[in-house]
Amino acid sequence: MLSHPFDDDKLREECGVFGCIGLEDAANFVALGLHALQHRGQEAGGIITHHPDSGFHSAHRFGLVRDNFTKFGVIEGLPGEIGIGHVRYSTAGSKGATQIRDVQPFFGEFAMGGAALAHNGNITNAVSIRRELIERGSIFQSSSDSECLIHLMARSFQKTIPERMKDALRRAEGAFSIVAMTRTKLIGVRDPLGVRPLVLGQLGTGWVLASETCALDIIGAEFIREIEPGEMVVISDKGVESMRPFGPQKPRFCVFEHVYFSRPDSFFGGRSVYETRRQIGVELAREAPVDADLVCPVPDSGTPAAIGYSQESGIQFALGITRNQYMGRTFIEPSQQIRSMGVRLKLNVNRALIRGKRIILVDDSVVRGTTSQKIKEMILEAGAAEVHFRIASPPTAWPCFYGVDTPERDKLLAAHMTEDEMRDHIGVDSLAFVSLDGLYRAAGEPGGRNHACPQYCDACFSGEYPVAPHDMIERGFTPKAAAE
Repeated sequence: MLSHPFDDDKLREECGVFGCIGLEDAANFVALGLHALQHRGQEAGGIITHHPDSGFHSAHRFGLVRDNFTKFGVIEGLPGEIGIGHVRYSTAGSKGATQIRDVQPFFGEFAMGGAALAHNGNITNAVSIRRELIERGSIFQSSSDSECLIHLMARSFQKTIPERMKDALRRAEGAFSIVAMTRTKLIGVRDPLGVRPLVLGQLGTGWVLASETCALDIIGAEFIREIEPGEMVVISDKGVESMRPFGPQKPRFCVFEHVYFSRPDSFFGGRSVYETRRQIGVELAREAPVDADLVCPVPDSGTPAAIGYSQESGIQFALGITRNQYMGRTFIEPSQQIRSMGVRLKLNVNRALIRGKRIILVDDSVVRGTTSQKIKEMILEAGAAEVHFRIASPPTAWPCFYGVDTPERDKLLAAHMTEDEMRDHIGVDSLAFVSLDGLYRAAGEPGGRNHACPQYCDACFSGEYPVAPHDMIERGFTPKAAAE
């Protein structure tokens, strides 16, 4: 199975995690939760459960949740009232999930019993940790950075799984939201900066942990609160116990969760993702107005911002581009002839609507610029008089090392071109990105970005990394401060 041939011009989602305890047939709930989080990873998924009579059970599969965890016998083979799951896009280790042993959750058998772990994020010092562990005798089974945590836990002298996890995570740098389980406990942890999301919900007498609130909605669970940055919760039949294994730091939640990664029906910090995206469009209309006839989204992620742009500018909103909903995010063995058809396999222009019109296209981001060029060509071929791009994020000029797969910096268009040069390269009449301050205002910061102490992680736009990416620096990456 090959990745979709036209998705390499988008930042790839990270992963999604889900766990529950105290729910009969927990695997059913985990599968539903993972289905709601499928947008965060489409390569593979896994579920591990525990039943007091038969022990731990697991299933790891390539592909989509709906294709693997709805088949007769799979869920039935995952009994128990406690379980965790993971949907994956490989951001560390081998790309393409070519080995089933890379698919999470991971499992370890310790002196005090077994434990499973699922991780969303990226450990930025995993290479050095892995090297040290191998030198000390550890034998790794996968290429994933997450497996380092299992080995660190195995070498800890603490007496309980939660305490061993604390030991392991104190060695880890970067971004992580984790759900883990023992025979009787469900554990959730967020890194000290809270870069990646994790929420807590309740369903009857049971408890749920998930990457996003939309995964609570699908099973009818009540949202209780977000797991706070630097917090660990241990959930058992005694309730929810909260602890703080790390020193306090100022949170730096990933602002791109608001722009693109999260589902629009989720919310963080009490704020709707949809409303933030709509407000980005409002900011764009104020910052970069243009005289035109129609505002059209590049579906689907550009739609809320296009609605906001239309509302603020007074220019009519229209669905000038239709997305093939059945294209999916994978494409099996495409021929070169089919590949050459490009973005047309996924998107089609409403010619009757577009012809003779001045079109504002609203998209979520520009990475390499190749898809923008193809969409522009389609719009012009359909007879548009003008094409103006408005982008609902600042220029992506730096790679992410916290759980998002981005191209190397020299492949990012904004890393070596000005906005005017990008406009000419894509070949549109005008091109404008929302400013960093405008993005922050849309995300609920009225004063914009505090440049002395940013409220979010925005390293992909600013180059200011809140945690030094030590592994990448060792490989030759030059951070912004050093480059300047």
